[in-house]
Parts: sequence; structure tokens; C-alpha cells
Amino acid sequence: MTKIIFMGTPAFSAPILRMLVEEGYEVVSVVTQPDRPVGRKKVMTATPVKEEAMRLGLPVYQPEKLKNPEELQHVLDLDADLIVTAAFGQILPSELLEAPKLGAINVHASLLPAYRGGAPIHQAIMDGRKETGVTIMYMVDRLDAGDIITQVTVPIEEQDHTGSMFDKLSVAGRDLLKETLPSIIAGTNKRIPQDEQKVTYARNISREQERIDWSKSAAAIYNQVRGLHPWPVAYTTFNGDNMKIWWTEKDSSTASGQAGQVVGLTDDAILVQTGEGVLAITELQPSGKKRMTAKEYLKGPKIQAGDLFE
Repeated sequence: MTKIIFMGTPAFSAPILRMLVEEGYEVVSVVTQPDRPVGRKKVMTATPVKEEAMRLGLPVYQPEKLKNPEELQHVLDLDADLIVTAAFGQILPSELLEAPKLGAINVHASLLPAYRGGAPIHQAIMDGRKETGVTIMYMVDRLDAGDIITQVTVPIEEQDHTGSMFDKLSVAGRDLLKETLPSIIAGTNKRIPQDEQKVTYARNISREQERIDWSKSAAAIYNQVRGLHPWPVAYTTFNGDNMKIWWTEKDSSTASGQAGQVVGLTDDAILVQTGEGVLAITELQPSGKKRMTAKEYLKGPKIQAGDLFE
């Protein structure tokens, strides 16, 4: 039986691991990131993949850095036939990539060669794409540059955000890997080199990308907000304090005002002038406060027409 090491960390990866077990593959170890402190109280929390592995009764290994010789040797000693990764979060040393006889494959949440990197789902939505997808690919010692095995396209709907697309792409990746694995094990799969002329990147989201620039169009800011929802969340500045903007809606209003200026208030929205068009803020989180709807926020005299988001 083919011995598989599965490497993954977030909730995106858990259904893929579960599929491997349900299909009868021998998962000799699950490798995931170490437990980390989470939330204001810094509670040590296991990764979703670790929790899934424990439910499935699988051995778990949590190396701090696989480049560490001792940690790398532990994985090499498992003598796996195939490594399957899905959003693991560490770069695999070339020695590890070359060790399994069937190689190392990755479930990547984009249609490569588009959006190589750690935030392909966020970036596709922020860029206003109408579709993205999943690629099963061979891993090499360059970022997401290996040969493509199979791909599937997944539409991005107007109301989709990063959270909803994570769920959709996780299911698509699970199903695509289920279809693809038999050919990989049999050695009959395709290997399609990536077109280097079409490569784009989706680096991990920076703090600067989270900040709203109100001089951009309403459509661009709408895409930014949903591309950063529900994490890490877009933000703006109001009266000197940061304010998270959890959700917005496009608005057909016409108004005259400078970019970032409040041009109207409704029962459940704050209307803001952008560089092109009006955007309705419907869910927000003032500094030091809980997440709330605009309707809740507007119960107090906190904002009025003419005020300015910086």
C-alpha cells in the first residue's frame, strides 16, 4: 500500500486529509504547524489539521522548522512513497521533496501559473476575478513552480468572500485530489510545465494591503473588503483611531464630496464617497469595541454627514 505523509495546517486542509483516510490510503503521519497562542487571552490552540488528525486517530508531528536537521530527519525516516501538502505553511527542503519515490504534490488554491504564493484566494477576490480554482501540482524547490497535474475552475460570485471561497476551494481540492491520486500512484498522470510568461504572485497579505484607500473606486474597495473577510479584515481611520470594516455594499447613490467623506446615513448603512462612486458600510468594528452592524453603530451620535474617513 502507498504510504502517504500529509502536510497541512488550516481548516482548508482538513477535508482533504479526511478524504485520504476515507478512501483507504495509508497516512503514516500528519505534519502540521505547532500549537500557537490565539486570541486576546493567548490560549494555546491546535491547528484544524491536528484536530482532524486526532479525530481520525492518526499520528501527528509538529516541527517548528523542517529545515532543522533533526526535524527533517524525523520526516525522512517515515520512508513515505508520496507527500501530499495543502496549505502547510512551511517551505519543504529539497532533500525532502526528492525523497519519496512518487514525489511531493501540492493542492494549491489557484489556477497556476496565476497567484503563486501564500494568499491566492485573498488576492483573486481583491483583484475582482470572476473565477479561480485549484491546481494539483508537483512540488519543486521554487515557490509553486512545479509541473501541473490537474486543475479545476471554481466561480467567484459577487457576494463571495475569502471565507466562503476557502470552503468552496477546499471541497474542490478534495474532490480533485480524489480523482487525481490513482493516476499519480499508477504513474499515468500528466505533467504540464507552467508557462513562466503568465506567472503572477499572491504574497502573504501585508498590513498596507489591509488599509482602505478611499481614492480608489467603490468597486475596488468592495473587492478589497470581501477579499480580507473574515481575516485579516480591512480597516480605515476615523477620528484618529483605526476602525475595521467588516462588510460593505455597492450603492447606486450619486453624491459630491471628497474621497472618504460620509455623504449620507441610512437606517443600516454609512454612505461614503470614494474616488468613483459611493460605498455603503454595513458592518464595522470601532477601535476597542466589538464587531457590530452599522445600524447598531448609528444608534449613538458617533458619526454624521460630512465626517471624513482618513
